[in-house]
Order: sequence, then C-alpha cells, then structure tokens
Amino acid sequence: MVAAIRLTQTGGPDVLKLEPIEQANPGPGEVWLDQDAIGVNYLDITQRNGSVPIPLPSGLGLEGAGRVTVIGADVTNVAPGDRVAYILGPLGSYASGRLYPADRLVKLPDDISSDDAATILFKGITAHYLLHSTYPVGPGTVVLLYGVAGALGQIMAPWAKALGAFVIGVVSREASVARAKAAGCDEVLVFDANSLPAEVARLTDGKKAHVVYDGIGKPTFTASLDSLRTRGTLVSFGASGGAPDPVAVGTLNAKGSLFLTRPGLGAHASDLEEYHERAQAVLSAVATGIIKPSAWKSFSLADAAAAHAAIEGGQSAGAVLLKP
Repeated sequence: MVAAIRLTQTGGPDVLKLEPIEQANPGPGEVWLDQDAIGVNYLDITQRNGSVPIPLPSGLGLEGAGRVTVIGADVTNVAPGDRVAYILGPLGSYASGRLYPADRLVKLPDDISSDDAATILFKGITAHYLLHSTYPVGPGTVVLLYGVAGALGQIMAPWAKALGAFVIGVVSREASVARAKAAGCDEVLVFDANSLPAEVARLTDGKKAHVVYDGIGKPTFTASLDSLRTRGTLVSFGASGGAPDPVAVGTLNAKGSLFLTRPGLGAHASDLEEYHERAQAVLSAVATGIIKPSAWKSFSLADAAAAHAAIEGGQSAGAVLLKP
C-alpha cells in the first residue's frame, strides 16, 4: 500500500495524518518513485504551522531518495531501477511513493545510500549557496555561524574550514560546545546577546567577522549586526526564533557600511542547471570527505508528528529522517 502524510489545516504536529493513496501513472516528463528515505527540514515545520503559507489540503516535504520504478513519456535522463534523490519541486516527499518531475532527479553514486542522500542533499545545497554564492568564503574569511550543533551547521562548519575560513561557531547551550568543535570550529561561543559582539572582537583582534550566518532571527539579529567588521555581511537566512524586526537602512551605514541579505533556497536551486551543479558539488564534497552525512534519528513515516515535535522541542542533534 502507498501512503502519504497529508494536512488539511495548519497547526501543531498533530495535524499531520497518514493516509493511503493510489499509485498513479506518470505523465510526460514524470516518474513514479518508490521512496526509501525522506529528509525532514525546518521549512517543513514552518509550512505545517502556517508561518510559511501553503495551499491546503496538501502533502508536505521537499526532499527524498529512492528508486525509479515507472517512467513517463519523454523521460530520458533516468530509467527504471535508477537510485535517485531530489529536493524542492512539488510538495509531497512525506510518502512511501510519489510522482515527481524527472528533470529534477539526481542520480546517486553507489557509495551514497538513500539515507545519506536524504540526510545531506537539501542541507548541503543550502550550505553550498550560502558559502559560495551569498558570500564567497575563502582563505582568511572570518565566519560567525549560528546553530553549529544542528544539521545545517554540521555541514557548513567543515565546508567553510575546507575553504580556508576561520570559523567561530555559536551554540545555544554549553552541552553543544563539544559537538561544534568536532565539526571543525576554531572557536565556539555560547550565545549571549550582550556579550557576543565583544567576544567576537576578542577572538579577532578587534576586527570582528567578515560574514555572519544567522538562521535564528529575532533574538540574535542585533548581536549579529554588532559582530561584523566594516563592510561586513549579515546573511539572515532563517527565523527559528522568529522574524527579525525591521531595520532602518541608515543603521547599516552607522554600523560600518554593512551589507544585509535575506537569501532563499528557491532562488538558488530552481534553475535546473544551477540545481544540478550544486547537487554535484554536494556529492563531491561527500566523496572527498569534506562533509559527512550523519542522521540523528530516523522515524517511521507514520510518526512524522513525533519527528516534528523532536525538532521543535530542541531534542534533535542533527538531521532527522522519515522511513516509509
């Protein structure tokens, strides 16, 4: 039986319901996938709780990995039996099987499992655009990175180090310091809004950071601005702590001609050529050992609500998977 998570209203994790669905025949340019592993991302939670609106009723999920079983007309890039993974495209990865556009499928090498792919691809492509496009990190770049103990931070920190950066990690509690250091951070700070800018200055001989990657939002925004050197860049790419307050343009000048950007994955992975280039960069980084897929925990598809609750409750320490 094919089953999928559906929601008819936004709210807490309990709005996620597992329902049987019919296997459909793929149309032109589509395939049917039997899925082995599904990545859970914070964007899924914001869509479920209504912070990021989606049309309802709806499926959920933007990342999965599995095997092609049936192809539609005009599909030439994959064949039945191919192991593949994907991100973005139509919502609905929380399913044991689904239709999906063939041109967004990424073929997996033999040494990357479906679990590894569902652990790394969405977050790896996010890390790639943040480190290579939003701000081109290179030798000598001083990076201030929040959430280093989390799934994305565990990818960004070693990748930034491989690019030659000096990485200052920020965590929310003392218990996460060791995990952040193991990811390759040169220094790790436990977040305190009042002391963070001074601590960053101390660690950089008063110069502060070239770039701050802030996925938290409202509680950290001012401290992030104050942790930047002249002409530094604040990358506000998430809001797990709530949306930041508006900032007056003049504030950026007053704090040292700062740059502020709010990038999103869609603008960096919707174009097919760009998407596939980034996906291959992620797979190459895994192959060379720069980043290592590591899931914190796998939940059954039927327990998707428990997976969401674990992430929202701060229990997770890394990537979370659903298994059909």
